[in-house]
Parts: sequence; structure tokens; C-alpha cells
Amino acid sequence: MTQRTLQAIRHVGFEDLGSFEAPLRAAGYQIEYIDAAERDLSQLDPLAADLLVVLGGPIGVYDHDRYPLVSDELELLRMRLAADRPTLGICLGAQLMAAALGSIVYPGPAKEIGWSTLELAASAGYQPLAALRDVAVLHWHGDTFDLPEGCTLLASTPLCRQQAFVRGQNVLGLQFHPEVRGDRFEHWLLGHASELANSGIDPVTLRHDAKRHASALEQAGAIILGDWLAKLKH
Repeated sequence: MTQRTLQAIRHVGFEDLGSFEAPLRAAGYQIEYIDAAERDLSQLDPLAADLLVVLGGPIGVYDHDRYPLVSDELELLRMRLAADRPTLGICLGAQLMAAALGSIVYPGPAKEIGWSTLELAASAGYQPLAALRDVAVLHWHGDTFDLPEGCTLLASTPLCRQQAFVRGQNVLGLQFHPEVRGDRFEHWLLGHASELANSGIDPVTLRHDAKRHASALEQAGAIILGDWLAKLKH
């Protein structure tokens, strides 16, 4: 099996590769976490890794004045995406990718936190999310973005039209969280306890829904990830 390198930019410890980690290792990827709070992202080679994954986090793309690392991430992504190197963004990662591709990121009409299904775009072309049809995914975001030029919309929800986009075969942005593991979901509830309280969202309901839906999401998530990896052009 060909060994490939993967760098995953992580903003908070519990929002990691989750259920994606095992299938990525099985596909031959050697995983290196880049903790954004500890590493100088401006010193990373944007083209070095065979696959770059930018994970979620509780800050916004427009928070660059308060969190300067956002500017470094955007510059890294601009260079990587311009070279069409394989890149996956999840939640904040997808927002950063959209901004790096020239789109505007801004607050959505309301926070979208909870488990629900996606409306997959009807397309005769490439639809890497087909395995998620009728599968509840985890939503945990307040921001949204315009569809970047040259990208194809893959999925929507009633509250957020831009749930996923693809550009060619190497660039995939996912606003939702397909990588969450049911056996680690309590970390999310504890880590985001203040946000849940401020938003009036009951963690008991989220915990109950995770027990109902996480297993199916983990299985479907492994399928969509495997299908996308198989089509990458390195």
C-alpha cells in the first residue's frame, strides 16, 4: 500500500478526525495533527502534505483581528487550493476554504446545532455524499458562506443552503460534521457547554439524538470518505 502524508489542522482538542481517523490510516495515510494554538501556521509548507484536512472550531473566519492565526490559515489555503492539492474542510475548515476561494463568510440566520438529514443536490455529475441520503448528521455552526466560484453545491438544509461543496475531485468542503464519534460525543457537550447554555439548547436532547444517530453516521461517513479518497488526484 502506498504511504501518504496527512496534516490535520486542529483548533480544539476534541474536534479531531474522529471516526475518519481509522479509515484514513487504513487507506495508507500517516496522520500528523497540527494544533493551531501551538504551531506557527505561517511556517507550514502549504503543498507538502498529500492531504490537508482543516477541522472545526469555535471561532469565525472574520475573527482574524482577535485570532491572527486565521489569517495564516487563509493564506495557507489560498496557496494550496490554487495548486489544486487534495484538501478537505469540516465546519470552520469549510468556511476557511470558502473564504480562501474568494467567498464571504458571515453569520447565518440562527445557530444550527443538532442532528438532522441533508437535502442532497440533484445532479447528474459527481455526488460524493450519496451514502448520507436519509442519514442524520451533526450540525454545529452559526456562520455560513456564499458558494465559491467554480464550485458545485452538494447539500443543503432549510436553515443553511451551503452545507457542502466540491471543486473538481480534490477539494471538498463540509459545513456539517460527518466525523463525530458517538462514544466521544460527551466531549462536545462539555467543551461547548457555554454555547449551548447561551443558545438555549438542551444537551440532554443532543445526547439522546447522538445515541440514536451516531452509529449510522459513522458507517455512512466511512463510505463517503473512502469514495472521495479513491478519486483524489495526487
